[in-house]
Amino acid sequence: MITAGQAATRTLRHALALGGLWLLCSGAAPGIQASADDAQEFEAIRGGDMIVAGIGWRLASANAALCDRLEPGTGLQLHTLDQFDTVDREKARRHFGFATEIAIEGIVPGSPAERAGLKQDDSLVRIGSVTVSSIPGKPVTTDRLVAAQLAIAALPAESPIEVEALRAGVAVRATIQPVPSCKSRFEMQGGDVAGADGEMVRIGSKFVEDYPEDQLAAMLAHEFSHNILRHRVRLQARGVSYGLFSGLGSNVKYFRQTELQADILSVYLLNNAGYPMRASTAFWRRFGPSGLGGIFRSRSHPDWRDRVATLEREIARIEPLSRRPIVPALVGERDSPLDGNWEKLIVRHR
Repeated sequence: MITAGQAATRTLRHALALGGLWLLCSGAAPGIQASADDAQEFEAIRGGDMIVAGIGWRLASANAALCDRLEPGTGLQLHTLDQFDTVDREKARRHFGFATEIAIEGIVPGSPAERAGLKQDDSLVRIGSVTVSSIPGKPVTTDRLVAAQLAIAALPAESPIEVEALRAGVAVRATIQPVPSCKSRFEMQGGDVAGADGEMVRIGSKFVEDYPEDQLAAMLAHEFSHNILRHRVRLQARGVSYGLFSGLGSNVKYFRQTELQADILSVYLLNNAGYPMRASTAFWRRFGPSGLGGIFRSRSHPDWRDRVATLEREIARIEPLSRRPIVPALVGERDSPLDGNWEKLIVRHR
C-alpha cells in the first residue's frame, strides 16, 4: 500500500490523468507556496508512482532473457514540470525543487541509479547523450517526458550512462552502470484502469490503493505479458474489433487466447522476479467476481475461476524448477500469428 498513509492516498482519487501521468489542479493561484495539504498530495502521488516503478523495475530487469527488445535499466523514475497545470506549476516547482524541466521523481531502492548516488529531486541537465534543454515540450503535456524516456531507452542496454544534474543548485555528476531490461514503461493513472499498448503498461491508482504489492505485481505482470508477446500487433493482424465488439464473432477466440497466454506467462515473470506466484491466483480470486463485469467483456475474457485453475496448473509445473530465469516456450511464439485456439490453454474449474 502507499506508505504516505490512507489519508494521503485518498488524494490520488482527486488527481486527473493526462497522457499517462498526473496533472494536479488545485485551483490555487500561481506563485503561492504549497500548503501542507498540497505537499501531502504531491507525496502521495510520488508514493504511488514509486510503488509502480519499483514493481516494474523488478519485472523488467529480472525477465530480460524473455524479451527481444532491451533498454538500459537504471531505476530512475522521472517527472516533468510540464505535466502540471498552470495553477499548480509554481507549487510543484518549489515542492520538488525543479531546476530544469525534467527531474528525478524517485529512485528504485537497490537499482543502478541508487548505486550511482543519484537522489530524488535531482534535476537533470544531461543523461547520456540526451540534453534536457534540447527536448521540446508543451505546457500541460507529457511530451517532453515521453521524448526523454524514449531517448534514454534507445541508449545501449549495458553501457555506462553519464549523468549531469543539479541538486539544490549544486552541480552533480554520476555514472550509472545499467542492467539490461525489457523495453517497457510502467505508469500509474487515475481511477481503476489497467492495460498495455505494446510499449507501456498502465495501472490505475485505485488498484495501488487497494491491493498489496504482490497482487499489484501479478496484475502488472499480466499486462506486461501482453507486451512481451506482442499481442496488440498480433490482434491487429487478425483484424479484431475492440470495445463492445470484442465479445462478438471471431473476436472472442483471439481475445481469450491472448488473455490466457498473458495469464500463463505472468507467473513466470513473477517467479523470475522473486514474487510469489500464487499472488496471481489471490488477485483473480479477489478481483474476478466483480471486476470482469459486462456481458461483452465476460464473453471476450475467460471466466475468472477457469483462469485461477489454469494458473494453478502452470504454477505446479514451475514449482519443481530451481533455475532462474525460466524462459517458457510461449515466448518463442510471439512472431507467430494467433490461431484462436484458446481451448488448448484453459483448465476448467471444478
